[in-house]
Amino acid sequence: MANAPTAPSPELSAPLGQRVPPRVRFCPSPTGNPHVGLVRTALFNWAFARHHGGTLVFRIEDTDAARDSEESYQQLLDSMRWLGLDWDEGPEIGGPHAPYRQSQRMDLYQDVAEKLLAAGYAYPCYCTTEELDTRRDAARAAGKPSGYDGHCRDLTDGQKTAYEAEGRSSIVRFRMPDEAITFHDLVRGDITVQPENVPDYGIVRANGAPLYTLVNPVDDALMEITHVLRGEDLLSSTPRQIALYRALIELGIAKDTPAFGHLPYVMGEGNKKLSKRDPQASLNLYRERGFLPEGLLNYLSLLGWSIAEDRDIFSMDELIAAFDIEDVNANPARFDLKKCEHINAEHIRMLEVKAFTEACGPWLRAPFAPWAPEAFDAEKWAEIAPHAQTRVTVLSDITDNVDFLFLDEPVYDETSWNKAMKAGSDALLATARANLAAADWNAEALKNAVLTAGEAHGLKLGKAQAPVRVAVTGRTIGLPLFESLEILGRDKSLARVDAALAKLTA
Repeated sequence: MANAPTAPSPELSAPLGQRVPPRVRFCPSPTGNPHVGLVRTALFNWAFARHHGGTLVFRIEDTDAARDSEESYQQLLDSMRWLGLDWDEGPEIGGPHAPYRQSQRMDLYQDVAEKLLAAGYAYPCYCTTEELDTRRDAARAAGKPSGYDGHCRDLTDGQKTAYEAEGRSSIVRFRMPDEAITFHDLVRGDITVQPENVPDYGIVRANGAPLYTLVNPVDDALMEITHVLRGEDLLSSTPRQIALYRALIELGIAKDTPAFGHLPYVMGEGNKKLSKRDPQASLNLYRERGFLPEGLLNYLSLLGWSIAEDRDIFSMDELIAAFDIEDVNANPARFDLKKCEHINAEHIRMLEVKAFTEACGPWLRAPFAPWAPEAFDAEKWAEIAPHAQTRVTVLSDITDNVDFLFLDEPVYDETSWNKAMKAGSDALLATARANLAAADWNAEALKNAVLTAGEAHGLKLGKAQAPVRVAVTGRTIGLPLFESLEILGRDKSLARVDAALAKLTA
């Protein structure tokens, strides 16, 4: 078999406009909770496809039976739906290249492996683990590359028969060309890899199970994927895949070699790559805290890309309109939880009040809400919601912000109580109580009642309202006090001030 040519094929360097409408894919493995880095990869593929009017293929790489699970598979589907990252081909939708789960495509991989072997693009390797380790150690000691040394590359039929007579099993290795491979990365530019850095590699295990190194490019070829946008950690496998694509094209299995773009690492604390074990890595955490999909996706899109130098907040439609894979920065992007929360808060502010009211629903019911279901008052919630919308960072914040409305008594936060109830607070509360009882029950009148009480005790409004707030809500920080008093009602508000006075004078 002749070595494949080393010059980049025309399709790799062609302008994107000549390669549209593109076909891209998102192909996670169903192993555990989805990771925000994985979501960022899905988002960039989705935005790229939508920007160019292309197709997003959602494919499940579930060939690792020991780690994959049906529960994780369902989580992936649910997560994509929750995020709003719709797909054009894949599970639950189907498409011309079904099935879209690799575990259901094993016959295809076996057929391709056999064709690669028959054409000389691949060969059986009988080396044992011990032999490989010994030769690698020797190569390292001699200062040479320690990858596979091609020991079984040119075995005769007699040598193969002898190995098999010994009872040796074999894996299938792909035969890499003995020349450099050059390709254009859409994010990183032109890359050339020398042959000594990309040795022959395994594509089928000794038990006949295909490896990721085979199934991933074969599926991309059969599904006619035009652009592979994936994490930087997979960059080292790209020369191998390009060589394999060339073989697949010669065998009539693939039509073309896709363009590649490798997305920057997402870094966590200490500038280390964000791993699944990092607390801020799990997508489920953000769902449970009440992040909006739009807010989370807005932030994740900023991990390696920007819509403009002075703009961080935008809609998904604006992202689609502006997204260009060639604008992605190759440098690692650091995950900043505070900035993520800030952007989410801005998206909460952007909601229509009715949409915000409905979105908070799960956190106003069991198991999140500490009040009895019958204590919830939908009318009071509708009244307080516009005030709450400007104060919460994530939707789960709403529970603590409005619990005073639906609990029989406020839950006093000890720190807040000690901070607000200083010497003389009983006298201030007594004056405020009298003024509140005599006031019209609307926010402006209630504010004047507390302001007047404060002036009588030499205090400005900010200092005067703190004991009243803690008496009624249990906390020093919360929703606008006087609107809260108005919505809570005269009787409950005064009863809580009385209870606080009794506690102070006990």
